[in-house]
Amino acid sequence: MKYTIYKISFIFLFIGLLSSCEKNLDQLPFDEFATGNAFNTADDFENALRGAYSALTRGGLYGSSDAGSLLSAPDVLSDNVTLAQAGRFTKRYLHDYEYNANTTMGLNYADTYVLIFRANQILFYVENFEGESKDNIIAEAKALRALAHFNLVTLFGKIPTQTGDANSSLGVAYVTEADPNIEPSRLTVGETYNLIIQDLEDAKIKINQTNPVGRMGKDAVRILLSRVYLYMGQWQNALDATNGISGTIAPREDMVGVWEDTNTSGLVFYIPNADPILGNSIGVTWSQGSMTSLIPEYVVSKQLNDLYSPDDIRKEAFTFSGTSGSNEYNGIKKLFGRTGQANGEVDYKIFRVAEVHLNRAEAYFNLGNEPAARDALDQLRINRYTSPPSGESGPALRDAIRLERRLEFAFEYQRFFDLKRWNLSVNRTIAGDQSDGSGTPSDVLTLNAGSNKFQLPIAQESLDANPNLQQNPGY
Repeated sequence: MKYTIYKISFIFLFIGLLSSCEKNLDQLPFDEFATGNAFNTADDFENALRGAYSALTRGGLYGSSDAGSLLSAPDVLSDNVTLAQAGRFTKRYLHDYEYNANTTMGLNYADTYVLIFRANQILFYVENFEGESKDNIIAEAKALRALAHFNLVTLFGKIPTQTGDANSSLGVAYVTEADPNIEPSRLTVGETYNLIIQDLEDAKIKINQTNPVGRMGKDAVRILLSRVYLYMGQWQNALDATNGISGTIAPREDMVGVWEDTNTSGLVFYIPNADPILGNSIGVTWSQGSMTSLIPEYVVSKQLNDLYSPDDIRKEAFTFSGTSGSNEYNGIKKLFGRTGQANGEVDYKIFRVAEVHLNRAEAYFNLGNEPAARDALDQLRINRYTSPPSGESGPALRDAIRLERRLEFAFEYQRFFDLKRWNLSVNRTIAGDQSDGSGTPSDVLTLNAGSNKFQLPIAQESLDANPNLQQNPGY
């Protein structure tokens, strides 16, 4: 595995010098991009941070790798989409749960450790820097390192609330050294999550309230921290992490525009993606072509499509009716394109204020405070429906919170992880890939809770390169 030297510039964002590493990269997938001579001034560290953020757009992270990425895998692995017969059958091994040590999300694993390595280089060299921006540099690098390890452990390890033995099961190697030659062992899930929390709590204190567009600020760190605590089952900490968040939920009238990039309402952390700087067609992960000549890779499952009520603005914002000849499909609109376009070139949207209210609702419910849980949930629903539902209690309230989470974050990196942490099975519809339910359904309709398939396997090439890595059970 070898990475070539390249330079990436982004609007307000990605200007950084990156370079190569040789076969030792396969021990853990790092890359090597600088020496101490590159870290002297505040501008040097700013450029290095932009280079670290650029890793988020790599194919295996929030990019559109045909083999699956954070952009698509959580929905492909779950019940939100149906495999379309008109497409190229990309990511089918994920959708059919046919992954193994030789066919797995190895690019995600590799790209994640590239990001971790870049963050660790910044943290290594910043120790000798005395500029006034030092604390913020440390905070952003730690936040990126935490986000990378968190995304990795949710895919390749258990989630603490998933099963009683989750915390003692295999997590990931939490790497804090800027050394591409190390051969670290996997920690437990509990140890991994504790280190994620440690990085995020430190970042929360030191990071600027706001940073330039395309970079995390204090609110983004708080949202991520809340999500991690939620996954750990630490309900009060999940609530406390959201204290002080200043953003507001995107109102109903802005929702369509958010996904067509005509506004940034409710966005906390997003990465601009426009020509001539990036211009990545990330929407090809779901489909190609136009609404009237659609070539879908995956379509909205009829089960999910039917859950959106007619007065729910998310149906218009997230889905569309597409045709190809005599076939009609429920297309996925979230990455389809900007107004009047169908090229899949839209901004990378990573954290939104809506999650704050859904995290609060779930945490309050689990703490036994149903009125506060309903209120948090209703803060979202009044901005999505013309006649919002309300008034649930007991299990009905829990189910309503889970339903709104599914509706709000469909095609947005969360569904498989939610089912996993709730210890629920994947149950797909028998309906086919066409909008009326006709056509061909997905081959595999169920993944039972407790299956080892909820944890993806480590790639064999990584196991071969690092003798200290241990494979997940069942592979």
